[in-house]
Amino acid sequence: MKTLKLIILFSLVTVYSFANVSSNQKDALIALYNATNGAEWNSTWDLNASIDTWYGVKIENNKIVEINLQFNNLQGELPSQIGDLTSLQKINLGFNKITGKLPVTIANLTELTSLELFMNRFEGDIPSELGKLKKLESLKLYSNKFTGNIPESLMELTNLKELLLGSNFLTGNIPYQISALSKLEKLSLMDNKMDGEIPVEIAQLTNLEELLLSTNQFTGDLPIEFINLTKLTTIMVSDNNLNQEYISVSGKNPPSLMQLELQNSTATMDIEKD
Repeated sequence: MKTLKLIILFSLVTVYSFANVSSNQKDALIALYNATNGAEWNSTWDLNASIDTWYGVKIENNKIVEINLQFNNLQGELPSQIGDLTSLQKINLGFNKITGKLPVTIANLTELTSLELFMNRFEGDIPSELGKLKKLESLKLYSNKFTGNIPESLMELTNLKELLLGSNFLTGNIPYQISALSKLEKLSLMDNKMDGEIPVEIAQLTNLEELLLSTNQFTGDLPIEFINLTKLTTIMVSDNNLNQEYISVSGKNPPSLMQLELQNSTATMDIEKD
């Protein structure tokens, strides 16, 4: 009898949790499912079941706080309704086949600390509206088809620790306002079509551990001020139009920045990675 009561109580709690996820949130998830061919996902959703059973969805206090659908065969475009999931703290849709432009409604997700959309087929400009996500600590948009300049508004994301925009088709300069990202630990802009000089302001990012700028069209010299980046363990600036070539360094005990200049056009090249 006691066991039966516990089962009934557990069922009531489950139903209660399901009922208190707002219809607006549920509709946003269903829109995501429909727009990205949910029936063909590797791990799909039973739309008639409780949301707390849906793969990759985390609920706290009757609010959807996390979506993790990486490697799940999402195909199609992100719907604008994604912006209705205003309690989301983390979203990871990496390693899928999502196309189209990034909906500006993502800017409504002001609780986000992590936005991971890498290894997809997004195109168009990176929306400047992302600058409204003030709590963001990790922004991973690498390996897509984004074009245009890096929005200056991203330089307002002062909680960022990771800004990974490599392997796109981005153009233009690195914004000098990047010095505002004082918590940044990883910066990757490698494998784009960016140009101009590497801004000396990067030297103010004293928490920087990884700096990947290779395979672009940057000109000028590597600023000598980078010697102040004492936490830097990985720096890759090869395959640009700099005045001289530099070796790529990755490891726990990198040589002094002064030793990065090539001698006799020889270098040890480490594998570049985001």
